[in-house]
Amino acid sequence: MIEANDTDEEDDEEEGVEEIEVARDIDIPEVLPVLPVRDVVIFPVMIFPLYVGRPMSIAAVHGAVDSNRMLVLVTQKSPDVDVPEEKDLYTTGCVALIMRLLQQSDGRLKLLVHGLRRAQILHYLGKEPMLSARVRPIDDQEDENEPLAPETEALVRAVKDSLLKAVALGKLIHPDIVKIAANINTPGSLADLVAANLQLEVAEAQAILESVDGVGRLQKVNAYLMKELEVLTVQHEIQSKTQEGIERTQREYFLRQQLKAIQEQLGEGDDRREEIGEYRTKINAAPLTEEAKDVADKQLGRLERMHPDSAEAGIVRTYLDWIIELPWTRFSEDQLDLDAVLKVLNEDHYDLTEVKERIMEQLAVRKLNPTGKAPILCFVGPPGVGKTSLGRSIARAMNRKFVRMSLGGIRDEAEIRGHRRTYVGALPGRIIQGIRQSGTGNPVFMLDEVDKIGADFRGDPSSALLEALDPEQNSEFRDHYLEVPFDLSKVMFITTANLLDPIQPAFRDRMETIRLSGYTEEEKLHIARRHLLPKQLGEKGLSEKLLSISDAAIEKITREYTREAGLRNLERQLATVCRRVAMRVAKGYQRRTNVTASAVSTYLKAPPYVEPEVDEVDEVGVATGLAYTEAGGTSMTIEATAMKGTGKLTLTGQLGDVMKESAQAALSWVRSRAEVLGIDANFDGMDIHVHVPEGAVPKDGPSAGVTLCTALVSLLTGVPVKKKVAMTGEVTLRGRVLRIGGVKEKVLAARRADCRTVLLPLSNKTDVEDLPQFVTKQMTFQYVNRVDEVLAAALAAPLADRKKRGETPPARRTSRRAGVS
Repeated sequence: MIEANDTDEEDDEEEGVEEIEVARDIDIPEVLPVLPVRDVVIFPVMIFPLYVGRPMSIAAVHGAVDSNRMLVLVTQKSPDVDVPEEKDLYTTGCVALIMRLLQQSDGRLKLLVHGLRRAQILHYLGKEPMLSARVRPIDDQEDENEPLAPETEALVRAVKDSLLKAVALGKLIHPDIVKIAANINTPGSLADLVAANLQLEVAEAQAILESVDGVGRLQKVNAYLMKELEVLTVQHEIQSKTQEGIERTQREYFLRQQLKAIQEQLGEGDDRREEIGEYRTKINAAPLTEEAKDVADKQLGRLERMHPDSAEAGIVRTYLDWIIELPWTRFSEDQLDLDAVLKVLNEDHYDLTEVKERIMEQLAVRKLNPTGKAPILCFVGPPGVGKTSLGRSIARAMNRKFVRMSLGGIRDEAEIRGHRRTYVGALPGRIIQGIRQSGTGNPVFMLDEVDKIGADFRGDPSSALLEALDPEQNSEFRDHYLEVPFDLSKVMFITTANLLDPIQPAFRDRMETIRLSGYTEEEKLHIARRHLLPKQLGEKGLSEKLLSISDAAIEKITREYTREAGLRNLERQLATVCRRVAMRVAKGYQRRTNVTASAVSTYLKAPPYVEPEVDEVDEVGVATGLAYTEAGGTSMTIEATAMKGTGKLTLTGQLGDVMKESAQAALSWVRSRAEVLGIDANFDGMDIHVHVPEGAVPKDGPSAGVTLCTALVSLLTGVPVKKKVAMTGEVTLRGRVLRIGGVKEKVLAARRADCRTVLLPLSNKTDVEDLPQFVTKQMTFQYVNRVDEVLAAALAAPLADRKKRGETPPARRTSRRAGVS
């Protein structure tokens, strides 16, 4: 076995070492023993230690010692071959002289060889007892006595300078080698000396050994030397930076020891160190992003240099507490079992099929694409229909934390983005506060009452919310207090509103609207049975053995004691019944109390709300309209009367601007159609007064146009309006009936008012088809496209029949019912 050894010096006094003098001019025999070597290439003028252990190699060494102490060193192509053959060896090697020989205790030989000349293997002669070959020495193609060309001399100087730089940068080269290289001017010899000390790869070193041209060989060595200089330069820079870091650490340690001694003298050392240590431990343990950790470390360094009782120190402590406690990279695991999610939603809410389907769709998409961006859902509906509780159910179904934030009345942008730390008492915005409260970075975050956000000189909160809710921006949401990007892209934002119109258009554009309509009496009965009544019984300490409320009683409470699209007042009335029964039970009454429809007034007194009943007789100038309000749908009676005057139109009942314009448009249409309708178009001597009862309640919206038209035509023609017909629709000056919204709520209001016939715009036909069957049963819907169709369906008698009978227009006769004087 032959191995390279890094030892450059040998002990001259070692026992068993034989020495000879190295002659400068030695004749190379034609036949020499061959010594295969691994992982090293021996160059001329190179002195190198070797270990020999293979039998054929030991025989070659002994053969050389017995003759002229010369052998040829040939490098193996593969170091894994133990018994190399001719094909496993390079064809060019180096004739070397054995300078020293030492027998090791394990049988191996230790050699010190000196490379003499290059040699080419012509052919091998035999393997037994040693490998030998016929060789031909190779001389460099250069004359040592001939002066060097300028280019060659420049190359020689460059190699020498580069060698000195390499040594200066830490290259391990013996000083004697540097001295020898400084005195060599022959390109080939200099190339051999430098290549022997560069630790080149075997293939690279063999290529240099096989090169006969000294100048070309030196050029190759120069290229390798330049590459080595680049590596050494980078290594030196790394070591310098490391050393600087070590020195800085040592300096900081020394200064901290001095600071520690000063603090101990001031009596504040122990508490101060303990506080800083606690913060440092918390920072290292907290799930911070890289940027957040850098900021926290910087602020901790500031705190460490401050006086503990300064005002600024308190601000920094508060800031560090916020940074540490925020869930930067802490997330809860989503529950994506669709069946389990649907089960939870059905447990918490009755019906709401469309909403549940949309939520299931979103969870299905998230299951297939966990990194997808979630849309911002906006639940729009009247109060009490379950918007907030639905968000809580979604969080429970998905196994996420739930955070609710009410935006009603917010006018300051800082409520969303936070206050800058330059202000006294500054805090992060309410979004970051909610995230901290949840403890996870992906809660279900509900923003309530987005339609009630204000704006003033302190900013527009709606605009500030755009960044937080926009999936394209909220991955790097910057709160003014934190000033560090926080990722909100994994938060599921859900907003709620009663009306869409007040929401800023740009804000509304980023949300997907899901409407939650009001509940029917049948739905309220089911919800009361499944959710409200059991909840109130548990809260009041009762059970079904002590209290029973019949379905008829619940229906009566719904109809006569509540007037809402939602369930809040119904729950309050049920709570009142439960409290009064609980009071009886607390006094010792242990028998079961059965609350029937007739007994409801015993517990709830007189009904506060009674749905306005349509008069039993058809009246002139009175029409029933349907309106959509924040509280849901409601029926609305519009009355019109006429009197002598100056042709003025009076509108009362707290009508909004839109409704006033609808009245003007209706009157203009009637004037334009006066001849067709058989009405005297000259209203100059008659004032018309239109009134909507319940004047304390503001009313607005365009959908009362057809009702106003019908009331005016009935007044001016003297034909009464059918008492069981309700209508809704916007009217144009050309008499067209336009599409309206809130169809379900308005239909429910018509049912409560016992109006079984509803006139709707033709374009709303698809909305009726989407309504549940229990809503539309026993209801008749007539779809109209023009006001003439409305009049034909709503008036008790056709106008054509009145004209045929030759009746006098109401402007020319007296009618107490029409109110004309």
